[in-house]
Amino acid sequence: MTNNQSKNKDLIVGLDIGTSKVVCLVGRYDSSDNLEILSLGTYPSSGLKKGVVVNIDATTDAIEKAVEQAQSLIDEKIRNIFVGIAGNHVKSLNSEGVVGIKDKEVKQSDVDAVIESARAVAVPSDQTMLHVIPQEYTIDEQDSIKEPIGMTGVRLKSSVHLVTCASNAISNIEKCISSCDLNANAFVLEQLASSYSILTEDEKDLGVCIVDIGGGTTDIAILNSGSIIFTGVIPIAGDQVTSDIAVALRTPTSQAEEIKQTYGCAVAEFTNDEDMIEVQGVGGRPPRELARRSLAEIIEPRYVELFDLVKAEIKRNGFESKIPAGIVLTGGTSKMEGAVALAESIFQTSVRLGIPEKFNGMESVLKNPIYATALGLIGFGFDQIKQGYTLENNKTFLDRAFGFLRNNYWLPDAFSIKSPLLGFLIIKKSFNP
Repeated sequence: MTNNQSKNKDLIVGLDIGTSKVVCLVGRYDSSDNLEILSLGTYPSSGLKKGVVVNIDATTDAIEKAVEQAQSLIDEKIRNIFVGIAGNHVKSLNSEGVVGIKDKEVKQSDVDAVIESARAVAVPSDQTMLHVIPQEYTIDEQDSIKEPIGMTGVRLKSSVHLVTCASNAISNIEKCISSCDLNANAFVLEQLASSYSILTEDEKDLGVCIVDIGGGTTDIAILNSGSIIFTGVIPIAGDQVTSDIAVALRTPTSQAEEIKQTYGCAVAEFTNDEDMIEVQGVGGRPPRELARRSLAEIIEPRYVELFDLVKAEIKRNGFESKIPAGIVLTGGTSKMEGAVALAESIFQTSVRLGIPEKFNGMESVLKNPIYATALGLIGFGFDQIKQGYTLENNKTFLDRAFGFLRNNYWLPDAFSIKSPLLGFLIIKKSFNP
């Protein structure tokens, strides 16, 4: 029993709950920090729209099926998972905090205090803080500091990137996960997760933009000097392309999706009129033939619109000069023929397809932009575990202590420690029954 528990602790599970599918990946890191993928589970999803749960039962079923599939390939029981979250309900902003340095030397307590100061911004009641990502520190007049601990000074300043999301979106996903007898270690912004699996350190330092084109949303993240400085969401993605094809060709959505994946091209010039495809009719109507160029002429305007919106979002926020390393496309919809070439012509910078690297096991399947987020969730999870915490670090110390008590001792779920005295009394009661 002890051995199984220790093995289970070594497992890191990433759960990517997307608009079109749910992906469950199980991995483990060896002593040299090399990632080995142990199992994969996927199942079509119909319970989400633009990153938000619209059908609890359908989402729960998809999660359960994907986890069961991954579970069947390993001996250990899957319990704790890192969950990706996205959607146009996600908001972000940059913030700063300032504190005085105690004892003139920066300690961990000073770093915690300045981060807490930076996150003390007004958040709408319907939003929950998802990430507090440190960008850099300034000690007195010395800026661009990445690791301030041990340095001397009087005044410590931090620049952080704050990410919030809709509270009900988290609650609904958490409800689906709990119904499957699973526990969410952390909710992770999907484009942040993807950065772990597809970006090089040079790109992160120089400045790069991730454009993750999924089924329901296109997620944007800009990294510079090794940290995230901007995140955004565009509510246009692969589902809109499928819908355009279905309407224009008067064919069922399922057939339109199949046509898109098999014959789709984002640049009409890359096709010719001689290439013909068969299109299934609606309501028993006979199939008909269509030139592949005509299909590309339906797809191309939607991709142009999408890339124009991404470009406008980057320009509006003033980050054009912050991405000299260019654009990295990822996500299932980025795989379409001609997408990279079209993006290069619109963004006027270098563009590449983000394919996950740096892992062992199931390479023939997983070296695919579709799995970038799920693999990145495992990478994120490992990084957090190495540092000794998960996203629980976004909570205050009392919140974390309270969670420990709730999990290990009797404590009502609706209860919340706001008073240190009350917290002390509960702790005393717990340890002295």
